[in-house]
Amino acid sequence: MTDVFTLLTLPRTSEAFSALPAQAVAVAPPSSRDTTRSASPPRKIARRNAASDAASASSSRLGGAADSAADRRGPIILKVVGHPIAPVAASANEADYALVRRTIRALLDLKEQGTLPATYDCVSRACWVAVSEAGRGEGLYDAVKMDLEHYVGNIERALVNEEQRGVEWLVPFTEACAWFERQVGLLESLLVYLDTLYVAERPPLLSLRQLAYSMFRNSVIMSAQVTQAIIVGITNWLEWERTNGAQHPLCGSLPILSNTLTASGKLSARDFLRQVHERSVEEAERARAVLPTGSAAGMQVQDTGESALLTGRLQWLATDALEVLMGERKAEPLQRMYGLFKKVGGLKVLSAAFKLYVQKTVKGIVTDKEHDDEMVTKLLEFKAFVDKVVAQCFVDETPPPVPSQPVASSSKAPATAAPAPTPNRDFQYDLQDAFRAGFKARRNTPAEMLAKHMDRALRRGQKGRGDAAFAAELDAVLALYRFTNDMDVFRAFYQRALAKRLLLGRSASDDFECVVLKKLKEQYDPEFGTSDNMFTDLALSRDLMQEFLKYRRRRGTDDSTVQKLTVMVLQWSNWPFFARKTDVDLPRWMQDDLGSYTEYYKKKHQGRKLDWDHALGTATLKTRFKGGKKELSVSLYQAVVLLLFNTDETISYADIKAQTRLGALACGKKRVLKKEPAGKEVNATDVFRFNADFMDARFQVHINSIQAKETSSIEADRKHALDAAIVRVMKGKKELHYEQLKTATIEAVRKHFVPEVGMIKQRIQGLVEQEYLRRDEEDMNRYIYVA
Repeated sequence: MTDVFTLLTLPRTSEAFSALPAQAVAVAPPSSRDTTRSASPPRKIARRNAASDAASASSSRLGGAADSAADRRGPIILKVVGHPIAPVAASANEADYALVRRTIRALLDLKEQGTLPATYDCVSRACWVAVSEAGRGEGLYDAVKMDLEHYVGNIERALVNEEQRGVEWLVPFTEACAWFERQVGLLESLLVYLDTLYVAERPPLLSLRQLAYSMFRNSVIMSAQVTQAIIVGITNWLEWERTNGAQHPLCGSLPILSNTLTASGKLSARDFLRQVHERSVEEAERARAVLPTGSAAGMQVQDTGESALLTGRLQWLATDALEVLMGERKAEPLQRMYGLFKKVGGLKVLSAAFKLYVQKTVKGIVTDKEHDDEMVTKLLEFKAFVDKVVAQCFVDETPPPVPSQPVASSSKAPATAAPAPTPNRDFQYDLQDAFRAGFKARRNTPAEMLAKHMDRALRRGQKGRGDAAFAAELDAVLALYRFTNDMDVFRAFYQRALAKRLLLGRSASDDFECVVLKKLKEQYDPEFGTSDNMFTDLALSRDLMQEFLKYRRRRGTDDSTVQKLTVMVLQWSNWPFFARKTDVDLPRWMQDDLGSYTEYYKKKHQGRKLDWDHALGTATLKTRFKGGKKELSVSLYQAVVLLLFNTDETISYADIKAQTRLGALACGKKRVLKKEPAGKEVNATDVFRFNADFMDARFQVHINSIQAKETSSIEADRKHALDAAIVRVMKGKKELHYEQLKTATIEAVRKHFVPEVGMIKQRIQGLVEQEYLRRDEEDMNRYIYVA
């Protein structure tokens, strides 16, 4: 443990006390009390203001002369009262280190079967001092390694020079292994501080137990002479028992031998598969060298060897080795593994392990809430990898088809077609089932993330890639869409994103929009067909706007502001938006332009009602800042607010309507308004002023609106869909048991989503309360339709 001298000794490189100014202290005259007696501990006295204490003020005045002569920058001297404590000599640490070295030799030397040089506590403390205080952990670890190498070599030489042979040789071998195991356990206990304080902080280093067993395995177990002696001993034991028909007198040593070999030479599943492949290749070469050419016995020898090695270990190999090989993402080891499992009839075991691995990986990606933005990218990468594995590694060779017509004889024989590799269908089906099961680990979110990924891709466009590459990327995302049961969630988010891209002109290519929409409608969900009407509305709106401008020019009306106006006439039934509840008052000149368009539209289409929705509108404002001119791309609400600052530099929140999306202008990343007081929240008492110091590197600055979280009506739509499905089923069947009604309801809506059983129960109960259904009086689980 640390001594008092070490605790009280300051580091020589420190200037902590000399760097501080010295305080003026009045020195008292020497006391007449006996200094040989122990001094009482110092007491802390609170300092008081000199103005409030006359005595203190007087003392300060008396000490003024002394203060002027004293060096205010002088060091503060600490004086330790009592007998001086001598520092710990370096020889003491060296003695502890030497004690640990002697202990290691006493434990590992076969010739020294005596006692240890000190008690367990002394050796353990000496190890702590050597590692912690003396800082000699590296030297001690190297010393342990050298001593282990030396004494393990002695064990190997002693076993090789053992006079006994055959079965009798196995006895000293098992005794040496058992002795080494006991000594390593004791060594690990005594040098526990070396493991915990030095080795644990350096991950590449092996622990003492791992180091000892690895050296014992490499020097003793893997020794050619020791291995040969083990084989001879086991062979003699088997021959003796088969000849005499009884157990060998030394058969009790064989279980100990088996446990020793298992603990010392256990291979990982991956290494075991590699060894099986190497041994199989060696057997095939021996068979070709010994057996006649073309003999089927060679294949039988190889198959027998592989079967003997793999039988009983398939589950272990499939569980442990497959995950490691998939993590390495190398095709050749997976191909070898598939071939070995196929030869011994273990493809079902391998397929089940493959399905479990894929499901576990997909579930981990889907449930990682902190990285939802990366979910689809990770799923695409993993899906591409496992597809490649199934297509290239888990394949069977299909013989070419035999021609139905006889081939005319010729001088040259036709070349034989090579067998075509065909992916194993079981693995393909398991792959799809695993993805579906992984997606079920989290409801709604995977479908939402897929729709948002499609939105980003269609906004971004090809970015220099060809049409084929971009189409392949979109097809890969749609392939993931097949695995989700929440198809209505994907449809809702995709249609909303599509509508925003079309209205704001953010789509990179209308052609790709139409192609993707066609695939969704024909291959996934027919309800996507209603989105075609969006393109029709936009085309009609563009034509109508051109006609309106021509109409204004014919009338000779001043159209300086109308030329900058773009109006889109949309049918509410074609667009995934809800009618607004409140709106904003536009400036007078904006209202005049919209009024003229309304007048023209009603003349052209009599009987139709035109309702303006400013929440979907956008505007481009030319703005002058101190740093130069900018063009701000904002929503129509934001534009109305900014135009107010043409006349007033400061406007209170009470004068601005809440539905103008003000927060993005003052609280977003690009703040063209300043809010007082500053903060993220907007309060009724806040005041806003124009930020003339606004800076941005771009000339055209896009300012996003702060969007409220989309509390989508998906759940409400699902309730309505379930109500309609239940009523439709009951109207046709008139009377059904609960289980039958539940199954029929799930079947009716499964193309859109898979409902939870609890939700179906709630909707049935709601329809009973609304008197669409009633329960049977004799059987409460039977429902009857009420006409």
